Amino acid sequence: LARQAGELLRLGHENGASLVHTKQSTVDLVTETDLASERLIIDALRREYPDHAIYGEESGDVLPSSGPVWVIDPLDGTTNFAHGFPVFSVSIALLVDSQPVLGVIRDPLRDDSFWAERGQGAWRNGQRMQVSSTAELGRSLLATGFAYDRATNPDNNLAEFSYFMPKTRGVRRAGSAALDMAWVACGWLDGYWERGINVWDAAAAVVMIREAGGLAMSYSGQPWRPGDRNMLASNGVQTMHDALVTGLRSARAGLPSLT
Repeated sequence: LARQAGELLRLGHENGASLVHTKQSTVDLVTETDLASERLIIDALRREYPDHAIYGEESGDVLPSSGPVWVIDPLDGTTNFAHGFPVFSVSIALLVDSQPVLGVIRDPLRDDSFWAERGQGAWRNGQRMQVSSTAELGRSLLATGFAYDRATNPDNNLAEFSYFMPKTRGVRRAGSAALDMAWVACGWLDGYWERGINVWDAAAAVVMIREAGGLAMSYSGQPWRPGDRNMLASNGVQTMHDALVTGLRSARAGLPSLT
């Protein structure tokens, strides 16, 4: 199903995105392809699992806290897609009683499929994924993102970005949170952080990171759960993870608290 939705995105990318409208701001977009991808996924899930709840970026209302819930992002990286920038993905996750147990992320332009199931490992195109072994912040490559309210909210991630950029080998901002976290799971990145993240951005990747040996936490230091609006993902190496936690705390000193 992720492959089918990914093919819609690939074709939409080749043909040029058609913008439907902006949502909460001029940087929060939705395209016809977002909606077509979500319709495809929702229709198929309803046929296969008629008793399961479905929660999507473009159609979700209230996230159920119990039972099986499919959480979907039909096009993660809509701004990239709308501009023709070739980094975007499809993300599908299954929550059971608010715990992520299954995740699939499809990168259609690189023909990459990432998936993980709780207790069954994490995989990329049939190969087992494993997080990196990088132990020092100075040897790390990180990724991050910026929330849509970055122009009006003083808690806009600029302080954190400024802290980590000179202390690492680099900080990437590719524009698809799901792919950023999948790349942590497969060891291409050593860590990722972002504030203002949504459950559909993170749920699938959380399963992958944990099954690949990494950690997926909230800024509070607790394991990430649906409803947490921030994410710190790392390769789980203690010195590396501690450096990321310390860096976030130092950078965020004096900023508004974020639950």
